[in-house]
Amino acid sequence: MSREKIKMNKVRQILQLFYGRKYKKRAIAKETGVPRSTVRDYLERAESARLTADEVQSLTEQQLNDKLFKQAALKKTEPDWLHIHKELKRKGVTLQLLWEEYQAEQPDGYRYSGFCELYNKWKNALGAWMKQEHKAGEKLFVDYSGLTLPYQNPETGEVYKAEIFVAAMGASNFTYCEATATQTLHHWIASHCRTFAYLGGVPVVVIPDNLKSGVTKAHRYDPQANRSYEDMARHYGVSIMPARSYTPKDKAKVENAVLQVERRILAKLRDRIFFSIEEINRAIRPLLEELNDRPFQKLKGSRKELFLTIDKPALNALPHCPYEFAAWLRTRLDHGYHIKVNTREYSVPYLYIGKKVDVRIAEKTLEFFCQNQRIACHIRNDKPGRSTLDEHRPEAHREHAKWNRESLLEWANRTGAETVRLVQSIFDESHGFIEQKERRALGILRLSNSYGDFSLEAACRVANQYHIKRYERIADLIKNQFVQSASQTAATKNSPQQHEHVRGAEYYN
Repeated sequence: MSREKIKMNKVRQILQLFYGRKYKKRAIAKETGVPRSTVRDYLERAESARLTADEVQSLTEQQLNDKLFKQAALKKTEPDWLHIHKELKRKGVTLQLLWEEYQAEQPDGYRYSGFCELYNKWKNALGAWMKQEHKAGEKLFVDYSGLTLPYQNPETGEVYKAEIFVAAMGASNFTYCEATATQTLHHWIASHCRTFAYLGGVPVVVIPDNLKSGVTKAHRYDPQANRSYEDMARHYGVSIMPARSYTPKDKAKVENAVLQVERRILAKLRDRIFFSIEEINRAIRPLLEELNDRPFQKLKGSRKELFLTIDKPALNALPHCPYEFAAWLRTRLDHGYHIKVNTREYSVPYLYIGKKVDVRIAEKTLEFFCQNQRIACHIRNDKPGRSTLDEHRPEAHREHAKWNRESLLEWANRTGAETVRLVQSIFDESHGFIEQKERRALGILRLSNSYGDFSLEAACRVANQYHIKRYERIADLIKNQFVQSASQTAATKNSPQQHEHVRGAEYYN
């Protein structure tokens, strides 16, 4: 802190004791009650101003003050306060460091306390809107404009309203804006991605308003962002810090940017007729460049110049691939171990039955998570039906699932031609669900496990002759054939052998 200036009557007493009564500095300090270092400082100032004893007596207090202080101040070089203000926005740069650099170039310049006092006076003169401190590349403020631009369908003539997305960097006020069809989550996130591409880098923090598309739960201390919005933030390595509700100072930067966009861009396009969102954005782009090149009123340079010198070097690098939008769905896995997304069902490992599963729905893939661990992945297919991976089934279900039309016909071919004919006729029926046909064919073929391929082939020959296709009827055929065959075999074993010494039953008749 700077030494507090003593009153001029006390200064005059010090000078009179020194010039008139020839007191030593130690004696003057004891007589006046002023520290000896302060006495020495004032005597050095008087010597530098070449004051005489008569002048000390005759000068007024204001004249004496001007002699002691103004003359020394005129010799000091004034720092470039605009340069100081810009440098303070860089990470790690402090006013102490800038003063030390100033002192290295101007050893006779201002002391640190005077340096800080003069800088604060200069900064306060800029206006209240410059008082918020924003580090270079740190914050990006985003919001939608309250105004919209109309566009119409050239075929039907129906008129729509295009929403205007606005983003502004905290340190440089560098602005980006674009038109979107809606404020829904998909367009909200896509606008962020295009903003990062326009900036050529990624800030540390994104500060949105409490828009429902981006913020699930607004809270003063612990707001919750949408899951897809957080997913995008992780991809780019940024943090989402929603502004506090009913606190416009938190997003003053983007409020001012919205105002400038409405005045400098939307107002100029108010009478134009557009037929698509793309056409609106083509008209916005040159006016946006003009806005960023427009000189400041109270500062030197423009938004673009400040961005290139302050914000741009501090931005983080863009990821190698752009973000692919994905929606999220949370559900509980039932005992069918399939989750329905749109019109199709996708399998999930049966071990997670009864647990909550998060589904990330991207453009080409679907990922399934349980407690933030990925447990399944499928290629997205929007056609109605079912996508099932064999490893997701229980062991008993896998055995059943491996039998389809092709595998069943291959099994029948190993049994015989009549069996193939029967199985093929079952699949050729016009009525019935495919899984029912597969189940019936499998049951018929499994009869060979109990009775053998020869017996099944014989039963199928009879079934084909009388157009029998039911499992029960074919099972009866093969069972009756097996019993009859077994009886004949037993009778043959019990009949007497032919021999010249065996007389037989006729002999006794």
